[in-house]
Amino acid sequence: MTSRWWSDDDQLLAALDDALREDRDVPRHFIETGKAVYAWHNIDAELAALTYDSAAESPRPVAATRAERAALRELTLATRQLKIHLQVTDRALHGQIVPAQQAEIELRTVDRPPAVIATDNDGWFSVQPVPTGSFRLHCRTATGITALTDWLAI
Repeated sequence: MTSRWWSDDDQLLAALDDALREDRDVPRHFIETGKAVYAWHNIDAELAALTYDSAAESPRPVAATRAERAALRELTLATRQLKIHLQVTDRALHGQIVPAQQAEIELRTVDRPPAVIATDNDGWFSVQPVPTGSFRLHCRTATGITALTDWLAI
C-alpha cells in the first residue's frame, strides 16, 4: 500500500517549509545581482561601447624629466551621438560628456542603490571614491540623448 503524503496536512506543510527554506538560504545580494545583470531597464538607451582603454596600450618609455608615470587610466565609451571620456585616479573617477552639455549620470553598482551625478555646463562630472567592483553609467543629456555603458571594473 502506498502512502499519500498530501493527505496529511502536517506533512504537506513540512514539505512546503522545506521548499521555502531553500529559497531563503540563497543570499539576498546574490539574487539582486542576478536580477540586475539581466534586467532591461533602459530599452531606449544606446549602448556606449568601449573604444579606448589606456590600460590596453603598450607601456611608453618614461620621459627623462619625470620620475614615474602618472597614476591615471583613461577610458572612452562611445555611441553614435555621444562620447563619455573617463579618467581614473587613485581618489576619483572624473568624466566628461562630448559634445559638451549638461547631463545626468546615474552610477549603478551591483551592491548599492544607483547614485545620480549632475554634470556641469561643459559636461564634466566627478565620482568619489572610485567605484569598487563592477559598475555602469547611464547618461541622460539635456538634449534627450541616452547612453548606457557596459559593466566596467577598474
